[in-house]
Amino acid sequence: MNKDRNRSSRRDFLKTAAVGAAAAALLPGAAAGRNGAGTGRAAKGAAFKLKYAPSVGAFEGHAGKAPADQLKFMADQGFTAWFDNGLMGRPAAEQEALARESARLGLAIGPFVVYADFAVESFVGRDPAVIDMLAARFRTAVETSKRTGCPWALAVPGRYSQRLDWDYQTANVVENLKRMAAVCEPAGLVIVLEPLNPKDHPGLFLTKMAQAYQICRAVASPSVKILDDMYHQQITEGNIIPNIDACWDELAAFHIGDSPGRKEPGTGEMNYRNIFGHIHGKGYAGVLCCEHGRSKPGLEGEKAFIEAYRAADNF
Repeated sequence: MNKDRNRSSRRDFLKTAAVGAAAAALLPGAAAGRNGAGTGRAAKGAAFKLKYAPSVGAFEGHAGKAPADQLKFMADQGFTAWFDNGLMGRPAAEQEALARESARLGLAIGPFVVYADFAVESFVGRDPAVIDMLAARFRTAVETSKRTGCPWALAVPGRYSQRLDWDYQTANVVENLKRMAAVCEPAGLVIVLEPLNPKDHPGLFLTKMAQAYQICRAVASPSVKILDDMYHQQITEGNIIPNIDACWDELAAFHIGDSPGRKEPGTGEMNYRNIFGHIHGKGYAGVLCCEHGRSKPGLEGEKAFIEAYRAADNF
């Protein structure tokens, strides 16, 4: 009789617990990410070996739209850096707030874009008005760097000219970068030049790693270096690891994206586990911006993003 009563009590307890759990699941924010965003939450993770930097907006499903909450989520998952191409366009107060939160969380900030007009022949020419415009952009970048502590500003030198010999264009790019370096050097801001592939972005002047290296050596400034976007370079010329080695003393930052598709590592043909291991073995301590899309939508895609970096970081 007591045994039956105990079984009945246990059934009642389990039933009550199940009902309570179901009710709790219906409460606002239950099983959600930070600030109630999303419908699931990735477990906290150990710090990655390299400074992979997701962009603001990469984890809105888990963390919500507030950038500060997204930075906290990134740090919780083991990321030690972040980036925002549009950081220079944010209000000064917002830049300062993001910098404070980054410092609190121990996060580095990856390169922001200072100039990337794909439609204009800018650096390749000698137009005084264009040069003045560029100098103004770089002065603004210096102020952004001072407010945020980010030491890198990304530049794409614009289109090539069909009316001017290529060597003259290269000489003009070098001279114009010397002028921009004179703006940036006193503040410790480093211009990082990004070669882009000619299939996605036809008509641009800077496409190859060796070309970027040649320009940096000619400018000969600590404020002009290379950003190696490995997605673009896989399309343009491949040979990722040998080009990293050849350009090493002029490399300052990386962009990540698998090819084809420009999604997270492991979704294309590139062996990012080997690439990351090689970069880590060379003692790289800078930022690698996760400048790519996701192979899956929503929360599933955000979780796949994190899992992809866990797998590629296992070297």
